[in-house]
Amino acid sequence: MGHKHENTAQKRLIDAAISGLPKHFKFGAATSAYQIEGAALEHGRGPSIWDTFLADKSRPHSGDTGEVACDHYHRFREDIAIMKELGLDAYRFSISWSRIFPDGTGEINREGLQFYNDLVDELIANGIEPYVTLYHWDLPLKLQEKWGGWLSRSTLHAFARYAEVMVQELGDRVKNWTTFNEPEVIIAGYIGNGMAPAYNRGDVAFHVGHNLMVAHGLAAKAIRKASPDAKVGIVLNFNIVDPKDNTEACRVAAYQRYMRAYSWYLDGLLNGVYPAEVRAILARTPELPGVRPRPARNRDTSWIKRGDMKLISQELDFMGINYYTRFVVDENGHDYVTPEVARTQMGWQIYPFGLARLMDEMHRHYKLPPLYITENGAALDDTLTVTADGASVHDEQRAKFVIDHLGALSAACSAGVDVRGYFVWSLLDNLEWPLGFAKTFGIVHVDRANGLKRTVKDSGRAYARAIHRHKLRR
Repeated sequence: MGHKHENTAQKRLIDAAISGLPKHFKFGAATSAYQIEGAALEHGRGPSIWDTFLADKSRPHSGDTGEVACDHYHRFREDIAIMKELGLDAYRFSISWSRIFPDGTGEINREGLQFYNDLVDELIANGIEPYVTLYHWDLPLKLQEKWGGWLSRSTLHAFARYAEVMVQELGDRVKNWTTFNEPEVIIAGYIGNGMAPAYNRGDVAFHVGHNLMVAHGLAAKAIRKASPDAKVGIVLNFNIVDPKDNTEACRVAAYQRYMRAYSWYLDGLLNGVYPAEVRAILARTPELPGVRPRPARNRDTSWIKRGDMKLISQELDFMGINYYTRFVVDENGHDYVTPEVARTQMGWQIYPFGLARLMDEMHRHYKLPPLYITENGAALDDTLTVTADGASVHDEQRAKFVIDHLGALSAACSAGVDVRGYFVWSLLDNLEWPLGFAKTFGIVHVDRANGLKRTVKDSGRAYARAIHRHKLRR
């Protein structure tokens, strides 16, 4: 009786949460190659910067690696069967560049390519639409060693060729392509030592960022040349940044942090020019390989190569938005820990209303392409119970997290924001980069002590109910 009452209450919450979502809204889940595939040494895959980073015991990381990860490489059919059971419309995954080109360039590794052909075919056979991300942080090691990775324009052109090859090979079945996932985090690997490649030089941030934007533009052209019907986008991460109080110093600090971390991508991609706050920083940044100053009429952009901004600001078919949390900052732009606020294992504040705020803010200030929420999820503690009837994983807080964020998204859609879909992060408990396997984001539990056995969590069941309830309204 109690369980039935609980389900009835959850149905009411779900119905309210999805009430504003459009009729043909897509529900999916997201993963990335290095975090789940494993098979790092199989079938000709070359090493990536993350293989060497996590193999280096002097680096700040958990000691876990992606050598096996979730073994999705061998178990993708099992994982797709779970996706079908949950009722997913779509699956967002990334491709391992070094599985296709072991050295980043050169000859195609056909064995590696075959895995993605088989993956896409299996998805389509199960009625699940593939959304492919070309780069989710795992640069082929050889490109870092040979050219300095994203500091060099040579890497940009290698990326465009890789993009073109993937669309030539999969474009007859895959229509939705994103170039990069979260440029901000790629940059983090160059300005610090906590993420690969741990270049640890703080003055390269905007040079790497600009090169990534140019690489996006080059890849977009290559994708459209290979398949005129392809839909091209990019995935950016955004978090709400609020001042700790209403003083001018705090408000300015919050604004500047948001602009430096997030908004400059939008201005470049959608307006073809970086905001003044970023141009002021660029004017003080020393010259680096691949981005050389060039005389131009507008001295604010004199360091940018001619034609870069046109490449960057090509029309997007869609944009992916990753949203996780809110930051509160003090007058110096430093994090201010707000007391008595629910937080995840990552220490991130749980703030569903921020998603509606973010959508509204973007909608008011930019002419946006169609949007997808390409990542949204929470690393939270799970309770695994095993009985004679099987295993179950209880994660009520994560289930609430997903439903509450769907509700915030529903409000944004009702207010006129064109959002086409939502991808929960993540399908599986996976390798959370340097933090290892202890940070569990999945709606499907992966039992690392029991042969990587998969068990759908309560949050996965709640998400499946939301999908089912929405399909009844289609």
